[in-house]
Amino acid sequence: MLLAEAGCLFLGFILCLSGVQGKPNSICALKGSSVNLPCSHQHPTARNSWYAGYLTISKILFTTDETHVKYSMSAESNFTLTINNLTERDANFYCCIKTADTSKCQQSGINFQVTELQVKVIPATEGQTVTLMCSSSCPLTEKPAAYIWYKNREFLYEDWSPWYQELLSSEEAVTYSCAVKGYEDLRAPEVSVGSVTPTCFNVTYAKGRMCSSQQTSVDESCSITYPREIHVQRTPAEHRGHIRLTCNSSCFLTDPLISFVWYENRKPTVQEDKQIQVSTSDHDSLSCAVKGLEDVRSADVCGGDSCWSLNYVRSRICALEGSSVNISSKYSHPDYEQIQSKCWYKFKGNAEEEAEQLTEDADHVEYDDSMKNQHILRLKELKRDDSAEYRFTITAEYEEVTESDFPGVTLIVTELRVKMSPSAVVTEGQRVTLTCSTSCPLTDNTNYIWYLNSRPLTPRENQNKHLILDPVSRENAGSYSCAVKTNKDISSAPKTLTVQSITGTRIRAAAGVSAALLVLILLPITMNLDPMYETISAQSAGQDDHHYSRLHFSDNHTADLYSTIEPLCAQ
Repeated sequence: MLLAEAGCLFLGFILCLSGVQGKPNSICALKGSSVNLPCSHQHPTARNSWYAGYLTISKILFTTDETHVKYSMSAESNFTLTINNLTERDANFYCCIKTADTSKCQQSGINFQVTELQVKVIPATEGQTVTLMCSSSCPLTEKPAAYIWYKNREFLYEDWSPWYQELLSSEEAVTYSCAVKGYEDLRAPEVSVGSVTPTCFNVTYAKGRMCSSQQTSVDESCSITYPREIHVQRTPAEHRGHIRLTCNSSCFLTDPLISFVWYENRKPTVQEDKQIQVSTSDHDSLSCAVKGLEDVRSADVCGGDSCWSLNYVRSRICALEGSSVNISSKYSHPDYEQIQSKCWYKFKGNAEEEAEQLTEDADHVEYDDSMKNQHILRLKELKRDDSAEYRFTITAEYEEVTESDFPGVTLIVTELRVKMSPSAVVTEGQRVTLTCSTSCPLTDNTNYIWYLNSRPLTPRENQNKHLILDPVSRENAGSYSCAVKTNKDISSAPKTLTVQSITGTRIRAAAGVSAALLVLILLPITMNLDPMYETISAQSAGQDDHHYSRLHFSDNHTADLYSTIEPLCAQ
């Protein structure tokens, strides 16, 4: 769930937020960090004290060492409880009240959660690839300023999005980790991606918490194979009036540590077996997932003949700023229920911000209800602020109130940016890689178009997000930009490549007439040269596991030279 609020209720699937006098009643912080919990009492005085507990509460007492937990019940300190160097044991329910009254504590308290960062490995919808996400078990109350990614413990890049922007294939020798800016010492445990097939993928964790509680030590590394797809199979049960549901996966899971998570009406249950039995008279929807990979969940199925079910066509969408996107949901409902209304809600992922109900706006928001049991939210002219979680809601006359924290569709809106490696200022003869970069792996990714000084490079077909200039020459200097072929009108901001001559002369973007004359002079010399193509693989441990196409010319060739990286799998 992207919001850390408590008291979330669905009335037929409508989410309502509950707060404590305008303050967030749930706080999530990183293990190892510090937190200040505000006193939520309406009029706190020196008679107030801090208590902790769920079913029963106890007053927080201090030892002589107050470096870990401390507070002062005075107006000068704002009656704040400070906890330093957070551990899992600090996760609790805290309240600032005058007497040890459990009911009052539950009404005015703060549900405090402690989390660690975890690199999630999620299969892509197409191709034998996976993508990475820097995640936490609860949404951080302090909104991350940026996420920092590390590759083989070295800084990789920094971005506001928690997604690793590249899709990966098998890279057993490469480890990835992430951190939140400002908390770089609190990195997620390293992960590496092993074999990736059309049905399964293997992940190795530097620490064993993700594998199973049966792990002998949390400090042990562990490896686990996950399926790329999950579905529920219905078969007759031995008992009359019951049906057997089996959580099946796209790959055969033999690992004894594997367990499952079953959801009833989109709420997790205590069931962890591969098979369960349910009554055919029930009107509950059921789904399942592999424990540790809850992001890959099966579609809702009905235990009986009909039920409430809600499925999203895509749970994660990455789209370009300025483009349009369709967010689709499919649903079913019992025959006796009459639907009264349908709408979408937007969640920004901050406990202090309430959900926003989206109303139709011809310029930006459209609803498409033309298909039976399907509803589409269409967002046009996307802005960065549209990055959020979107949930479809249905109201019916007799639907009971249920509690749910199941996520909807996560949309990340990204811009295109040109990155140059090793830098934007190079010396002729070097190898230069230009990358058309995004903050997340584009959902509908096709070929890219590269521009030099606002003119498209040739050939236009099959260009990819990487452009290689090898060796770079002075004629390659200029202003580069890129676009996605399916959205040609949306291009990146131009970025200048400056090429220094070996003697130290700088040739800048606007090389002008002199560069043009040089090309014209050299043209007769180079016209009768036949280039040869060669496919090679990157051998350096510091390079990504991509294949490259390189053009070879004779030694006296000086014309423009371009090549594009072809990825192992389509993104």
